[in-house]
Amino acid sequence: MKKILLIALMLPLAAATQAQRYTDFSGVAASTIDGVVHIRTEQTRLTPLYQSFFGFIINQGMQRKVYSAYGSGVIVSTDGYIVTNNHVVQDAERISVTLNDKRVLSARLVGNDPATDLALIKVDATGLKPIPYGNSDSARVGQPVLAIGNPFNLTSTVTAGIISAKARNMGIIDNARGAESPIEAFIQTDAAVNPGNSGGALVDGSGRLIGIVTAIASGDGYYTGYSFAIPSNLARKVAGDLQRYGYVQRAYLGVNVVEMTSQTAQQMGLSEVRGILLARLVPDGAAARGGLHQGDLLLSIAGVEVNSFAEMMEELGRFSPGDLVDVTYYRNGTTHSATVTLQNSQGTTDVIRPKK
Repeated sequence: MKKILLIALMLPLAAATQAQRYTDFSGVAASTIDGVVHIRTEQTRLTPLYQSFFGFIINQGMQRKVYSAYGSGVIVSTDGYIVTNNHVVQDAERISVTLNDKRVLSARLVGNDPATDLALIKVDATGLKPIPYGNSDSARVGQPVLAIGNPFNLTSTVTAGIISAKARNMGIIDNARGAESPIEAFIQTDAAVNPGNSGGALVDGSGRLIGIVTAIASGDGYYTGYSFAIPSNLARKVAGDLQRYGYVQRAYLGVNVVEMTSQTAQQMGLSEVRGILLARLVPDGAAARGGLHQGDLLLSIAGVEVNSFAEMMEELGRFSPGDLVDVTYYRNGTTHSATVTLQNSQGTTDVIRPKK
């Protein structure tokens, strides 16, 4: 066994006491750990059955084999609704949930949204301890956070870090089965997560949910420095739609956009690179009806600045078709404001039901 050398950095007593005050997350961990569950799924697959006869490999047909997978989930209501990742429960035939108090409950899939890699499941229980939603828009780079989940089947594991970046678009959500474009605007953190953390909680220093842990950046599948979480404002909207409709009511502005560069900003006479350029508007779409034109520079949606496609999609993901949203935009040297009525993918404000 290798010897591990531990090096202690000595601090003056006053400094150590101050550091401890700012790094002690025990209270936050205690108030949130019961809100994270361990999820186990089972799926039966047909696999080839081979046998060896006198050195020859003979195909004996197909056999049924049960495969298990594991992940995490976040309790969001006292009566048993749990948010997790779609990739944790997708195609599962059986879902079981282990609470932090060791109770094991069967769960059913309420609905899933591959475009955001989110899903909502339900257990028959009352008096559970949900983690309250926080405002992910208010999360700041450098802010301390905790990741709570079940890496490597190690239940109720808490790790700490900071928010490293926001609105990261990693191109990792695969929605090959659906028509909706993936929505990626991840919160990046250096809190250590590993396989099994998927669907777990990212909470702030007040114990509020600001993200659903989803992925890591790694070449070998294990934590190497950064992890990514779906913002809670987006997760809250998706979970609410899945509970109410069984399908996400996604809102659209009806635009194709191009992200700004320093060269584009200079050509437009801007002193800074900001906003996103409206390259094309859908005829009779939400933006066109609201008075926006091709070539306008979209600056904000509902008071939140948008400087990338990911930020725009994150903000729109919080709203539903029919919602009135204030936008600001830049045109010909002047900043303008408009109120637009968001639409669904069919260009209306009707509720869309999932296809049977």
